[in-house]
Formats: sequence, structure tokens, C-alpha cells
Amino acid sequence: MLGLKSEGTAWTWLHKIRTALVFPNRRKLCGNVEVDETYIGSEETDGKRGRGTSNKIMVVVALEVGERNKLGRARMSVIVDASAESLKTFVLDNVEKGSTVTTDGWSGYSFLKKEGYGRTIKVQKDMKNKDELLPHVHLIISLLKRWLLGTHQGAVTEKHMQKYLDEYVFRFNRRKAAERGLLFYRLMECAMLVPPVTYDELVNTHKGQW
Repeated sequence: MLGLKSEGTAWTWLHKIRTALVFPNRRKLCGNVEVDETYIGSEETDGKRGRGTSNKIMVVVALEVGERNKLGRARMSVIVDASAESLKTFVLDNVEKGSTVTTDGWSGYSFLKKEGYGRTIKVQKDMKNKDELLPHVHLIISLLKRWLLGTHQGAVTEKHMQKYLDEYVFRFNRRKAAERGLLFYRLMECAMLVPPVTYDELVNTHKGQW
């Protein structure tokens, strides 16, 4: 429709748009917030599972849960590991202090009370019912993985995963928008606030091929 002659040009424009989907001064999540990590990638061949799993992309997800379990806004980020340092950076950047953060019993979240958050710990009693432990955040994780596999056929590399997470969050947080034109307006508004990004910056910032 746009008359682009090159796959590289189309890909670059897509990532320019994805870069403009994150508002520089967006409001942090607040109230009751569920937080958990997940792995995105192909099936493991070494039999490892859980937070020690290798060869996959680790993503941390936070989701507001309102009255009557109503789903609110979300945040997602690629992290290098599930250490307290990585999780603390994500929570401080994305969740308002004073909020109640619901997690599993992972020790990496032990910083929460010290940093001014309330914490509710859900204990997993049955490995088969892991999704029931934090049902709301696991629902959005499931939807994210379905979107990556269905829309993008799983062809998303670690190098650019954050851009795809940003796109999904933008769509999810505006899923109930009555006016589709308003979404375009918000995108244009944000595009005026974020620095421009070039093709060279997209492909050379990190190692790998697009």
C-alpha cells in the first residue's frame, strides 16, 4: 500500500514506529500490581526449566489488577536474569511506590518492602497449576506469546524483542479505545517527543542480524 520497494525499508519503518510507541513520561502502574517473569523462545533441549533455563529470552511483566479483577495497564521488559538487581530496576521504573505488588515466593523480590512497596506473596502448591498462582499476569503472558507466534510466526530475535514488547503493550493498554483515530493521534504525539532512530542504529546497536 505504501509502495515500499525494499523489505529492509519496510522493516526500518516498522521499528521507527515501535520506537515511538513509548511515551517518555508515561504514568507508572499503581494500585494492585501482579509481577512475574517468563521465557520466550524455542523449546529447551537440555531438560532445564524455571529461572535457571538457558537459551531463551527472559521477560518480566507487570499488570495492574483493579476491582473485581479488572485488568488494567501493563508493562513488559527484557531482563538479563531474575536477580534482585534486574527485577528492582524494572519495578522502580514502572510501578509507583506505595502500590501493592503481588509475586510468587522468589527471593529476587525481597527488596519490595524496603523500597516502599507492599507485597503479597502467592505460594505455589502444585506445579501443574502454575498459571493459577498469578492468573492475571499469566493471562497477558499467554496472550503475548500467542501474538508473537501467530502474528510474527515466532521470528523475533532477542536483539529486537523489546521493540515488539513495546508494541504489544501499546496495543494492550489501548484495547478499549473507542476511537481508533485517537490511537493514531497518540502515536503521532509521541513521535514528536522521542529522538529519531536510523537504520544503522537499529542494526548496529547490538550484535546480530535483523
